Amino acid sequence: MNDVVLTGDRPTGLLHLGHYFGSLANRVELQDKYPMYVVIADYQVITDRDVPGQIQRNITGLLLDYLAVGIDPDKVTIFQHSAVPELNQLLLPFLSLVSVAELSRNPTVKDEIAHSSQGAVNGLMFTYPVHQAADILFCKGTLVPVGKDQLPHVEVTRLVARRFNERYGAVFPLPEAMMGERPLLKGLDGGKMSKSRGNAIALSATEDETAALIRRARTDADRLITFDETHRPEVANLLTIAGLCLGRPPQDIAAEIGHRGAAALKSLVTEAVNEFLRPIRARRREHSEADARRILAEGNERARERAITTLQEVRAAMGF
Repeated sequence: MNDVVLTGDRPTGLLHLGHYFGSLANRVELQDKYPMYVVIADYQVITDRDVPGQIQRNITGLLLDYLAVGIDPDKVTIFQHSAVPELNQLLLPFLSLVSVAELSRNPTVKDEIAHSSQGAVNGLMFTYPVHQAADILFCKGTLVPVGKDQLPHVEVTRLVARRFNERYGAVFPLPEAMMGERPLLKGLDGGKMSKSRGNAIALSATEDETAALIRRARTDADRLITFDETHRPEVANLLTIAGLCLGRPPQDIAAEIGHRGAAALKSLVTEAVNEFLRPIRARRREHSEADARRILAEGNERARERAITTLQEVRAAMGF
């Protein structure tokens, strides 16, 4: 069986620099090596919030970000979770293959519950790992690019696939996690980089917006700029961002700035980020919202064709 990659994002806002270096750049490389499905996981938005927010606007923005960074819809199937009912129907038989205790022990579910904005945890939160298993297995995904925090979800998917195969016959491959060297960028306020916290540089931000965000970034009072992730994490984070954008070691950039202080550091980071994002911003302007809707409709159709075939195999194996 040929390898197939499954990856995706929840449409909760615009993608930012952390997303680019953490996953998007890797997807651009992978699209030339493997068949790839990219899910815009709109149903998963309501796992940890009461309402989905500006869901259609976020979906369109997400797709425009994909096009801007170089994800090619002629090579990649980009689709919307809720537009593929056959994928979501796989959730029912898959849920019968895991216990409540196994879902409750999932460390990613525990973490999501701890950071949920809801007053009470809903049932969808507990089924979240199984829903992700359906995302991966509907297309017979074998490779799943993930960070360390998502490894438990891949393990649940492997568990579901193995138990289904043992109970009903061999239908699904056992997917493998793809762990890459992903730089962890913090937000400009020193916390976790997040779309909702206003501490991230959106890929679609203007040059002026980018400059304003970096001016507000936390640093410290020491004028000598050094790269010290332990004792000077905010300064180290800015140096890391500049290093990624310039393709240079952050230590070299720190030595170049020397005693010129935080103002010089922020000026260098601003120019590095804006220079890096110029071609991405230019590509984004080449596409309209109508382009995004057309591409998504075509991707939904291809994904649904694949999901129908898989669901038919599942029902036949189960004797339905």
